[in-house]
Amino acid sequence: MENKNILRSTYFYELPEELIAQTPLEPRDSSRLLVYNRNEQKIEHKIFRDIIDYLQPNDILVVNNSRVLPARLFGYKDTGAKIEILLQKRIDLDNWEVIAKPFKRLSVGTKVTFNEEFYCEVVDKKDYGECKIKFFYKGSFEEALDKVGSMPLPPYIKEKLKDKERYQTVYSKIEGSSAAPTAGLHFTNDLIQKIKDKGIKIVEVLLHVGLGTFRPVKEDNILNHDMHFEYIELSEENSIILNQAKKQGNRIIAVGTTSVRVLESCVNENGEFIPQKRETNIFIYPPYKFKAIDGLITNFHLPESTLIMLVSALCGTEETLNLYNLAVKEKYRFFSFGDAMFIS
Repeated sequence: MENKNILRSTYFYELPEELIAQTPLEPRDSSRLLVYNRNEQKIEHKIFRDIIDYLQPNDILVVNNSRVLPARLFGYKDTGAKIEILLQKRIDLDNWEVIAKPFKRLSVGTKVTFNEEFYCEVVDKKDYGECKIKFFYKGSFEEALDKVGSMPLPPYIKEKLKDKERYQTVYSKIEGSSAAPTAGLHFTNDLIQKIKDKGIKIVEVLLHVGLGTFRPVKEDNILNHDMHFEYIELSEENSIILNQAKKQGNRIIAVGTTSVRVLESCVNENGEFIPQKRETNIFIYPPYKFKAIDGLITNFHLPESTLIMLVSALCGTEETLNLYNLAVKEKYRFFSFGDAMFIS
């Protein structure tokens, strides 16, 4: 019988604030790596660059090649009141869904100016501080945005980012995310080359990360949680590579929960990958049966988030919380700029 009530509090763990990483480590691959083998229930503590020792020739490593937009904008109303806008999702060329603060100071028709050539107007207001806005600018939108936008670091990061590129993966290509696919931040170009030299194929997929990824689950029963939509792509060429790997019994290892969500959205009941360009609102939580992946490289996620629920679907809830509590005890660094875990 299907469970009709899964409590959000099941996915809570205590995290001391000092373990929330405020700045990225240099070099990228010097983060710590907790390695967990599900079959053997074996745990090892390594450095991220050691990941190569746990990858086998003919493995497929799946990465999300989305780039983060400079999606945080600060502007002013005609009254001089300061307004912060976070780009969330592009509707068409000039219209966006955004999160705006302070929300109460905005109404339909409000104009927010960023500089003399770039402003927006509120078209519609929704819940949770969400609005639809239309941008007005000279030249290209991307150039206008680049001049005034800053990286949309999560609210738990208080330190200023010195280098914008440090919140991008080294393989990022297609702009459209409001947050980084953070598991990929640990890879360097040198490490990627070593992985390829070992006979491991790297397959790129696309998921434009929305800010809904970081929105906490508010419902006590997670089955009532309204999952956000995000744009995904899996090419025909890469679906062929993934289907071949499945047939040959080679492992498919996802880098990050975003890559998992693309793969599990693009696989049918028979485990066959179908090329797609669409939006997904897939919500993965126990007891989910994975059809696409054999392993996962991931960061340590917020308590009671949809991301820790996804990891729990792979490892089991109790085991996931044991791993997280161990990471706390061992003083691993948590969240976007934190350390990583490899689940095989």
